[in-house]
Parts: sequence; structure tokens; C-alpha cells
Amino acid sequence: MKSTVALALAALFASTAAHAADLSVISFGGTNQKAQEKAYYQPWQKASGNKIVAGEYNGEQAKIKAMVEAGKVSWDVVEVESPELVRGCEEGLYEKLDYSKIAPKGDFVPGTATECGLGFFVWSTAMAYNADKVGAKAPTSWADFWDVKTWPGKRGLRKGAKFTLEIALMADGVAPEQVYAQLATKAGVDRAFKKLDQLKANIQWWEAGAQPPQMLASGDVTMAAAFNGRIANAQKEGRNLKIVWAGNIYDVDAWAIPKGSANRELAYSFIKFVAQPENQRVYSGEIPYGPTHAKAVAGIDARIAAELPTAPANLKGALQSNTRFWVDHGEELEQRFNSWAAR
Repeated sequence: MKSTVALALAALFASTAAHAADLSVISFGGTNQKAQEKAYYQPWQKASGNKIVAGEYNGEQAKIKAMVEAGKVSWDVVEVESPELVRGCEEGLYEKLDYSKIAPKGDFVPGTATECGLGFFVWSTAMAYNADKVGAKAPTSWADFWDVKTWPGKRGLRKGAKFTLEIALMADGVAPEQVYAQLATKAGVDRAFKKLDQLKANIQWWEAGAQPPQMLASGDVTMAAAFNGRIANAQKEGRNLKIVWAGNIYDVDAWAIPKGSANRELAYSFIKFVAQPENQRVYSGEIPYGPTHAKAVAGIDARIAAELPTAPANLKGALQSNTRFWVDHGEELEQRFNSWAAR
């Protein structure tokens, strides 16, 4: 009898402890994280009775690799960009997801439900400008981005090879569908760097997503490559910033579970919650990034949908980031870029 009671109490305490567990969720911060808090963190905490300990990072996989290899994984769910997700999955840094615990893969936009991560929003790097600074004639392309005679001033670009090389080739007249074929050749890479040489004296580099809207609003730069959600947030704050969708580069961010997470089942509970179309609609209403669940895409408000990277008009002439290309060539191109930028 005593042993039966003891076992029952132990099970009860174990259940209570599990129920009260904290879930460490790491994202890229900023306005994106604020949208995540409203759409996902707060309602999941209320529904589950568990607490989210939110953190942020800059996407550096070295931290995750060190945790996994040391067997001391303190992060439970991590927001990861596509190339890092594929590379990390191949290196065994992330759990291979069991979609029976989330939702059928077929419920999502093709390519967003992957082996090691559930893509939960589509985002875009697009050209943006300060309408108060450009004059009566507005820029309409990456070629205009390079035209410092017609539109004097600095240009904001993300400090890294990824997307910067694609932008340079499109500015040089390469059609979006031909960009990665060009970058896969030495001649194409040389062409991209040669185009960057033309603009180098006018480039102001940025490393955090919050910087481009600040640089544009202050007049430090006339145009910038920027995350569409950050520009939309600045527009809500009254900034006269505009997005040029032509030649935008879109990609997907995913939630992944680092290998060895102590709260794996709780992590699945959170990811399943994020996967629900009604929750994704709330998220896209807070920041204009496209949802990945097919029913969320179909049911989203038309006014909001028009501002998303997934809107048909915004996809016209857009470039989908080639994850496999950056997994295979990213390291060498980043090394060359860093050497070039330092000169």
C-alpha cells in the first residue's frame, strides 16, 4: 500500500514539475520577437501553464554546436535561417522533427516543413528608401541603388556575402532566375565583386536588422537593403520610408530543437502551437511576414496580405534564396567577402 501511494505521489510531483518547466526560446529579437511574444509566447504560456524564458542571438551556430558537443544544451527552441538549419541538421545539431507531434507536412507551404525545422514565417530583404530624401523621382530597382549621381548619398547593405552578392548581380542586370547560376561560377562571383567595387565608397554597412530603418530615418543613408518587417514597423511609427519589391530576396525562418534539449516534448508543444493557422494570422498581423500554414495564407486579411512577401504582386520579380547554394558555398564566399570588405 505504502509503495503504491509513494509511486502515485512521485508521479504527481513529476507531472507537476514537468508542467511548471521553463522553456528557453531563442530568436533574433527586435520587432520580430515582439510579434512572436503576442502571437505565440503569451498565449502558449497561458494555454500550457509553462513559462517561456525568451532570449536572442545573431544566428551564430557556433554557440549551438558548443552546447551540443559538450552535452550541456540550455536552449530548447531556436529560430534559425535556412542555410544554417540545413547545415546544422547535417551536422547533427538539431533534432529530426516528428511531424505527428506537430501537424501534417502537407498543411504547409512547400519547402517550409523540413527535416529539422518548421518554417514559421517568410521574410524578405528588399530595397528601401527615405521618400523625404530622394526627391520627386523615386528609385525602382537595384540598378537605381547604384546610381549615386541621380540619388546622392550613402547606401546601407548588410555586412556579409549572403544577399549582398545577389543584389550586386541584379544591379548589374542579371535576371533573378539566373543569379545563382552566375554565382556558381568564378566569373559570376568576380562580376558581383566588381559591381560592389563601384559602390564601395558609398556603402554604409549594417549588422543588425534594426539599423537600416534608423539609418534611413536619420538620413545617414538614402537607400538601404532591409528586412521588410523592420521597414513596415518604421512606417507605423510615422517614418516616410518606402519599400521597392522588385528584386526582393525572400527566405524562411524556422523553429528548431537543439539536439539534447532537456525539454524536448515541451518544445514540440510550443512548435505545434506556432503551427496553428489562427496563431500565424495573429503574427502576420503584427509584422508583415508571410505565414507558412496554407490555411493561414488563405484566410489572412487582404489588407495585411498585400504587404507580405508572399503577396503575388510582391513575388513578381522576386528571388528565392537558394539554401543549398549557401550551404555549399557560403564559407568560401564569406571569407572572400570579409577580405574584400577589409581592404
